[in-house]
Amino acid sequence: MSVLSDRAKSLRPSPTLAINAKAKSMQAQGINVISFGAGEPDFDTPDNIKTAAKKAIDDGFTKYTPVGGIDDLKDAIIKKFQRDSGLSYKRSEIIVSCGGKHSFYNLAQAIFDRGDEVIIPAPYWVSYPPMVSLAGGSPVIVETTEKNEFKITPEDLKKVLTPKTKALIINSPSNPTGSAYAKKELERIAEIAISKNFLIISDEIYEKIVYDGFQFISIASLSQEMKKKTIIVHGVAKTYAMTGWRIGYTAGSEEVISAMNNIQSQSTSNPTSIAQKASVEALAGPQGEVGKMVSAFAQRRNYIVDRLNKMPGVSCYKPAGAFYVFPNFSSYYGKSYQGKKIENSTHLADFFLVAARVAVVPGVEFGADPFERLSYATSMEDIQEGLNRIEEALKKLN
Repeated sequence: MSVLSDRAKSLRPSPTLAINAKAKSMQAQGINVISFGAGEPDFDTPDNIKTAAKKAIDDGFTKYTPVGGIDDLKDAIIKKFQRDSGLSYKRSEIIVSCGGKHSFYNLAQAIFDRGDEVIIPAPYWVSYPPMVSLAGGSPVIVETTEKNEFKITPEDLKKVLTPKTKALIINSPSNPTGSAYAKKELERIAEIAISKNFLIISDEIYEKIVYDGFQFISIASLSQEMKKKTIIVHGVAKTYAMTGWRIGYTAGSEEVISAMNNIQSQSTSNPTSIAQKASVEALAGPQGEVGKMVSAFAQRRNYIVDRLNKMPGVSCYKPAGAFYVFPNFSSYYGKSYQGKKIENSTHLADFFLVAARVAVVPGVEFGADPFERLSYATSMEDIQEGLNRIEEALKKLN
């Protein structure tokens, strides 16, 4: 009899976290590795947020809280949705969890049963398919194209709809591509969701990290009917450089939020009390630092996209948001280095790590093998040197 469950045996570790751990291990050995792997801002958490956390400690706010979060934080989240998207929610329609990933996991456990089909456009965030599968659902992967800015079209969507379709996941702006949906594109998807009666899971965690005047729109804001069909997953990690604070939140119907609360009560209980107080300040306090971070990301984005597109055989979509680029390196597949043939994105990522001492994440992990994901949430100095190394390494392939 096997000690491990079939569920555990079917899972692999998160590839983005694994790549980051490998790069850090090499760095600890004294190897100068430049990592484009981490999906977290390289900026420090703003001082006003840290001050709020220190005050929470000094005030003794270190005990259990309600499972789904403190009222102060729920109210700050409600005001954020009203301010940014014109959406109105009640406390009973909000739950705070231990990060955006935890939010999505609890949501999947709450709404998916065996046989439910969940449409996931590829490239996708690496954890969507396994979390859907863990809940018993069936991921339905729909490939998108660089030509369409990696966005699912109504035609793509209609082709895969069945009576078993339970939900469509929209991540806008996207990890790994940085693509984002305009209002008209969301309206066409919303029409189908309403007519065919399926849910939208809208992952909006990169909402504030957008460029060139792009206007973020939440699909839930299009109509009251669409709001009822949409569950928003969000968090403070990316916008406020708070990845380690582990605060995510979900907005949806009372029925869904109540079910998530029950699940959370039997697993983690409440998120960290101190991090919750810090998150109140993040959402309700001054927002100036966010603009500074986005401005720096924009400068890095412009540089990295320009450099990649100038490399022979490489094409790179210019992202509308988030802090990733997703360049196509497939013209190098079939070439070799020291007798080893590069046949896919995993081989190329290994090659970059060995030959260039640069860590990237293989596109296959996001459902798109011709590509590699590079995060530009790192210093301009590292970006410049890392791209120099990649460019030189590509010349070694024959």
